[in-house]
Amino acid sequence: MEIDVTGIACRFPGADGVEAFWDMLLRGRNGTRMVPEDRWWADDFVSPAPPYGTGKVNTRHGAFIDDPERFDHGFFGIAPSEAAATDIQQRLVLQAGYHALEDAGIDPQSLRGSTTGVFVGVMSSDWGALHLTDYAGMTPQRGVGNGYCMLANRVSYALDLTGPSMSVDTACSSSLTAVHLAAGALRAGECDLAIVAGVNLMLTPILSIFYTQAGLSAPDGRCRPFAKSGGGIGRGEGVGAVVLRRSEDRPDDAPAPYATVRGSFVGQDGRSNGITAPTRRGQERVIAAALRSAGHTGADLHFVEAHGTGTTLGDLIETQALGATCGDRVGRAPLVVGSVKGNIGHTEGAAGIAGFIKACLSMHHRTVPPSLFADDENPALDLAERNLKLAVSAEKLPRGDLLAGVSSFGLGGTNVHVVIGSAPRVRRPIRRGGIGVLTVSGNDAAALRRNLDRLVAGFDPTDHWPRYCYSTNQVKAGGTQRIALVTRDGADLAGEAEVALHRLARRNERARRRRPRIAFVYTGQGSQYREMGLALREQHSGFAEALAEADALLEPHFGGSVVRAIETGEDHLGRSLDDTVVAQPALFALQYALTTTFAAHGVRPDVVLGHSVGEIAACAAAGVLDPAAAAALVVTRGALMGALPAGGTMLAARLPAELADEFVSGPVALAAVNGPDSVTFSGPAERIAEVADQLNGRGVHTRELVVSHAFHSPAMEPVGGELAAAAPLPAESPGAPIVISSVTGTAAEAADFTGDYWRAQLLGTVDFLGAARTLADMEPSHIIEIGPRSTLLSLLAAADLIPDSQRIAPVPGAAATGLDFADALAALWQWGLDIDWRPLYAEHDRVVGRLPGYVFADEERFFASAATAGPLVHTQSVRTATAPVREVARVPPADDESQPDVGVVHRAVIRVLADVGGHREDALHAAADLRDDLGFDSVQAMQFADRIVNELDMPRLDPVAIQDNLTTIADLTKLVAGRAGVAHPEHTGAGI
Repeated sequence: MEIDVTGIACRFPGADGVEAFWDMLLRGRNGTRMVPEDRWWADDFVSPAPPYGTGKVNTRHGAFIDDPERFDHGFFGIAPSEAAATDIQQRLVLQAGYHALEDAGIDPQSLRGSTTGVFVGVMSSDWGALHLTDYAGMTPQRGVGNGYCMLANRVSYALDLTGPSMSVDTACSSSLTAVHLAAGALRAGECDLAIVAGVNLMLTPILSIFYTQAGLSAPDGRCRPFAKSGGGIGRGEGVGAVVLRRSEDRPDDAPAPYATVRGSFVGQDGRSNGITAPTRRGQERVIAAALRSAGHTGADLHFVEAHGTGTTLGDLIETQALGATCGDRVGRAPLVVGSVKGNIGHTEGAAGIAGFIKACLSMHHRTVPPSLFADDENPALDLAERNLKLAVSAEKLPRGDLLAGVSSFGLGGTNVHVVIGSAPRVRRPIRRGGIGVLTVSGNDAAALRRNLDRLVAGFDPTDHWPRYCYSTNQVKAGGTQRIALVTRDGADLAGEAEVALHRLARRNERARRRRPRIAFVYTGQGSQYREMGLALREQHSGFAEALAEADALLEPHFGGSVVRAIETGEDHLGRSLDDTVVAQPALFALQYALTTTFAAHGVRPDVVLGHSVGEIAACAAAGVLDPAAAAALVVTRGALMGALPAGGTMLAARLPAELADEFVSGPVALAAVNGPDSVTFSGPAERIAEVADQLNGRGVHTRELVVSHAFHSPAMEPVGGELAAAAPLPAESPGAPIVISSVTGTAAEAADFTGDYWRAQLLGTVDFLGAARTLADMEPSHIIEIGPRSTLLSLLAAADLIPDSQRIAPVPGAAATGLDFADALAALWQWGLDIDWRPLYAEHDRVVGRLPGYVFADEERFFASAATAGPLVHTQSVRTATAPVREVARVPPADDESQPDVGVVHRAVIRVLADVGGHREDALHAAADLRDDLGFDSVQAMQFADRIVNELDMPRLDPVAIQDNLTTIADLTKLVAGRAGVAHPEHTGAGI
């Protein structure tokens, strides 16, 4: 079974990111430099010449990454106090793992609860050496912040991954061993996805001292693999991460894999002439076994990424082993051998993953980068005689299937070899045109700005805009704070971004924390027009299919194509789209198609209401009517009404409903109450004219409607019974949205929609105002008009009953562009609804490309001070960007006559939360989420419970109740206030 290498992320000396790393390799650059002063004072440890004394090193150089201490703790829900106590290696792996998932075309937020495994290679922890020797300074955060196990466990916890989670220490081969273990877990079905990482960070010279004393350290701090000038190991640091997945599970829209893992093997040297001495026999055995597991021989390999430390003995033994296993290459070119250590030094726990990444990138680009120091080849290695060679310059690889080996050998004798192959490349045709929604998410407004800027800058105008947008939908959409751009071609992205950010700044932040509560309102007759919805049909293939499906549902009853009437303005019999018999089925077709298309995107209403004939489509959406039965009902209704003798009219008037009754008598009916001062009368033309004269005489504005009949009046009585007899039985649909009746203006049960109901609905008043008031009580966050105009949204706006709801018209009228539906999806997604974006795009645009990685905040630093030649325990300190930890100022206890007020309680809660979490007090607000925003965990819950008791002199709180049952600071304040005996805990002052 082949395993895809589908995502890569890395930070290595001189190369922050995959593209920078590949560029560094191609250009043959080296990341070695002087030891930075924030690591250790090199002059305190360097001995200029042998013999080197105790505690001394032979070099001032190494390969270091920049600013490893910068960490976006808030993004991962980690409190500042915990971040400051956490090994920087954990933080590096967490961010690199996140970036590798994004590079794989996966939104890390989408993996919550998945059986994703995490395998991390590590060799040492200087952070632990600095922190764990201070016994008096031990805290729960410091304990959790150290330990190899937490390198993998931290990732699993932060991303809520439930697969195998382990850190691996086989010294220098740790992270390639992790690749082997992850591939095995995938083949065994123990996980469906795997994050594999390796990390190394040099905070003290302790291992440099060891290498010097063991005679392994290069005086110039550089690894020179296979070079005669090689003088030993030059240390390096960094982090690399890859995402692995079974090839058979590769999604159709996924980015092409970098490479595939074909086989691997791990073994031990066993007893030799020293536990740290490499053996040819052990290496040969592992390489041969890995090749067998892949079904190949060494002659099939195109190149090998070697361990290649640059030590004389190590290089000699490794080339002997490679010659023995891969040197039989009759009729083939010599095997190209290289080692990334020449570029970035020996990164120890990250060495295996660094070489693995280099080999995968070489496969991906079908190029072997040059080997540094190849022009200084060590003749003692006899490379030519072993059919091996170094790449003096970049070498293009041949066409066809490629194979390569990657070796990593541990200091204690644990050896691993992995065989990789090239991945298939899928050519996907590009068709110009199409809309797209660019989605960006983060944990706060500043994160949105950073990441929107990065994605805007990352779009190349020569790229295909819909594919770029689709990629962001699949990879960048899972955060809690969101922003979206809707455009057709990606033009003027920077300007669009500024507009979107301005709108975001005005958005109600508190409302955005709620899950959207969505209402669908279905327009009635009179809103139809020729070509309604057709702009959307041109843009959205799913909507086109749904409209065709509606046409098929209606055709057996209508006798022809309703969609044709929408397209041309006339049906197959020449009847106008405005005729009742045509208009009502046409509206149903559009409404059914919109409802179905929204559902395909994961948008389903919590409540529905329909105005007049729109109620049939609303009931179909709620499952009260089967779609086929609803189609038959709407055709029957339109036909019966249209068959009545022409005559009668309707009159709209600006008049409160309570004043309308005096004008209703005999054949004149109150047809609709559309707002607090908006009603419609219906009846014979001559009687309606009399009503108009009376109203105008009182200064009431009126407007006669252009209709063929007096709808919702006694004029409909002749067909009421026939409609009732034709109506289908209602159906129960568990979990369906609430239906608000346009007859009663209240929420209705499915059983209410009998034949008698549809008769009453035909004859009686449309109580839209009553329905709107019922809807207002339900506090919808979004009201979407399912129809060809924004008619009902205008009525709701005029009534001003639901001012805080966002009103959306996916087809806003004859000027609709087809982008309006995408705007609707974007609005819902920005509010917090997770959208299935796939149906928005044509099949050929559903391709995930590689995007810029998430831009983490880097303002806060959590570091340890530089080491000196004295005892390390006395030099330990932690610098953070947060306020220093201090004693909590105790509030004087309340006496028997007076308990503390809620303002005092709130301020005490803020002080204690800031103290236990390391936050700034002014950054804490009542709506802040304890877990997601503040990283409030079980340890902090216990600390809070202990400290708030002393702060307020109150009974002790249960830490379990604090963590398990509360969400926000406001909740916590209410709990504390209640426990302290403070009345009205909901009133907690201006901060709340």
